[in-house]
Amino acid sequence: MSAQQETPVGGREGAGIGAALSLSAERVKELRKGIESLFDPFGMVAPLAHAHSAWWLHPVELAELWTRYAGDFAALQLHTAARLAGHGGPDAVQPQADDQRFSDPVWTRENPWDLLKQWYLFLTRHVQDALFQTPGLSPRERRRAAFWWRQWLNAAAPTNFLLANPVAMRKAAETRGESLRCGYELFMEDLRAGTVRMTDPEDFHVGRNLATTPGAVIFRNRLLELVHYAPTAPRVRPTPVVIVTPWINKFYVLDLEPKKSMVRFLLDQGFDVYITSWKNPGPEQAETSFDDYLARGVDEAVRVARAVSGAAKAHAVGYCIGGTLLATYMAWLNRRHPREDVPVAHWTLFATLVDFQSPGDIEVFLDEGSVRWLADVMRARGSLDGGEMAATFRLLRANPLIWHYVVHGWLYGERPAPHDVLYWNMDTTRMPYRMHEFYLREMYLRNALVKPNALMLAGEPIDLARIHQPLYQVATEDDHIAPWRQTFRINGYVTGHKRFVLSSSGHILGIVNPPVKPARRRYRVGPAHRGQAADAGQATAEAHEGSWWEDWSAWLAAQCGEPGPPPALVTEAFPKLADAPGTYVLER
Repeated sequence: MSAQQETPVGGREGAGIGAALSLSAERVKELRKGIESLFDPFGMVAPLAHAHSAWWLHPVELAELWTRYAGDFAALQLHTAARLAGHGGPDAVQPQADDQRFSDPVWTRENPWDLLKQWYLFLTRHVQDALFQTPGLSPRERRRAAFWWRQWLNAAAPTNFLLANPVAMRKAAETRGESLRCGYELFMEDLRAGTVRMTDPEDFHVGRNLATTPGAVIFRNRLLELVHYAPTAPRVRPTPVVIVTPWINKFYVLDLEPKKSMVRFLLDQGFDVYITSWKNPGPEQAETSFDDYLARGVDEAVRVARAVSGAAKAHAVGYCIGGTLLATYMAWLNRRHPREDVPVAHWTLFATLVDFQSPGDIEVFLDEGSVRWLADVMRARGSLDGGEMAATFRLLRANPLIWHYVVHGWLYGERPAPHDVLYWNMDTTRMPYRMHEFYLREMYLRNALVKPNALMLAGEPIDLARIHQPLYQVATEDDHIAPWRQTFRINGYVTGHKRFVLSSSGHILGIVNPPVKPARRRYRVGPAHRGQAADAGQATAEAHEGSWWEDWSAWLAAQCGEPGPPPALVTEAFPKLADAPGTYVLER
């Protein structure tokens, strides 16, 4: 009998049983993943269970962990005994510099509250440290476990409970219970609103005290309205500036009240400004694709701006996901046109990811199972509700964006102060099913944008290396949505001259950063090169106090031609369809 004819031990029936058992094991794994996806779609429970199991499977590391914990625990006990005996001294555990929960002097001045604070911080830090050091888990699994534990630990903070918060009890006593009555009213209002509100929606009205820069809607299709702003300078540079805004929120973050408006600043500097106002999609637009946003969105905006201004080429600006779209568009244009005929001469990116290898804290929500579950939800509804997305982003900074408003509202009875950026943040939009599934899967899961020709969009393979136009790029130090070191990585893919700015503050306030005196922020700026690491680039960058808007304006002025008579606001081919800010921005 040849080797090929030999029957395995147990005969052919045994082989069949073995194959069946093997298939069964694979099937069990698939079923387990399916169950986890159904009952734990965002992967909250699984990483915690994996971390717990991992420590018990590594007894040596667990013993070392307990030894460190026991030493710190004993030190805190001695410190507690000394404080209770009336001895002073610095706290054994200090809050982080940006932790405002314990900023009231009572948390340091009075021993019982000071010790409660220290024991809480001791527990949270040791739990977090243990999770980040978990043996046998990947860095991503450690971050996910730490993230979800952090949510529970933040929720359990003594500041969140009336009887464990001395400030809340003091206010209740001083106001004879009025603060608690007001807090209950705010709690009921938030309950009816379905969210913890960060500002009162009645304080702001788009078109009245937000988005008030004069202009006209000159183009409209099923995806966007294009707003052309009326010039404010007597002479205007000929190259139009087309701003591609994110459709995760509404466009007027760049046109808040006049002193904060980037649009108004650009107009005052003599630029011809156009901006995209995306439609808030409903179920009927479920099949709207990323290709549509490229070809029927940004490409149409550039085409119309060039036609109205009479310019051969435009300057394009992209912010957040609008910048990701703009990067794909630039690669698409450079595939379709000879270099000298590309209709965008130079471009700017604000807080934009193109390389999603390490996308920041948002990755705790994103894996194959959670994207599959989310896709099923979006397919059934036709879109992703903007409130759900806003809640996800707020979880990334739960203490300042959720629990701060719970404590000050429900416990202290303080109505949230008017805040235009926070109102904008609450004015959410929906995401069409087909586009958003593509974005999550191809960008976040596959990181396909940086892989040459891995994406085919609107009939063209996308390769970032084909982009040769000069780039001005802005990132922000504290960005938890587009981490600055990750945004810097685009410089390793595109060619041409690149200028990189790192602004202080975060994803919004680092961009909405008007010049003021005295300066409230700072930035570093310098050239960026292919092959350069982010920290190496910053080591040679120039440091400045103030707003990067002025540096950008000077750079833009050198790119956009000599000033001349301003173009017409509207033309016969593109008449006024509505006054700015348009109609799409008002849709709910």
